[in-house]
Amino acid sequence: MNNPSIQFNFLEPISLAERTRLKRFLVALFKRERKPLAELQYIFCSDAYLLEINRQFLHHDFYTDIITFDLSEKGQPTSGEIYISVDRVRDNAQNFDSSLKKELHRVIFHGALHLCGFKDKSPKEEREMRKMEEKYLALYEKFK
Repeated sequence: MNNPSIQFNFLEPISLAERTRLKRFLVALFKRERKPLAELQYIFCSDAYLLEINRQFLHHDFYTDIITFDLSEKGQPTSGEIYISVDRVRDNAQNFDSSLKKELHRVIFHGALHLCGFKDKSPKEEREMRKMEEKYLALYEKFK
């Protein structure tokens, strides 16, 4: 698909500057990972909202910063919904001595990487995911 749709939806307020640049970068990320992209929906929500999704769909009873749903049809370009808890992102930024902007970008890229096939269930997968997050954070810094 030539013109993927990327939407940012805010159920909770959080500052997300340079959205057009970020959308272009996400398209570039999928191209680099050789994953055709049709549509991405990012939903920025509260801990409580994401906890309910975690319980309902994944049967997990704990807070998380992100949940990614791959809605792609088999053999079709990627379509996904990515839910991000702004509460967790703020806490993580503080806990990891990172800026809110960098932590927000990290989880945005994390969700995209899940849709590109990267996992984070095992320690080895988690290390690879962190490496990819850092790679794309660094690339985004230089991205015009």
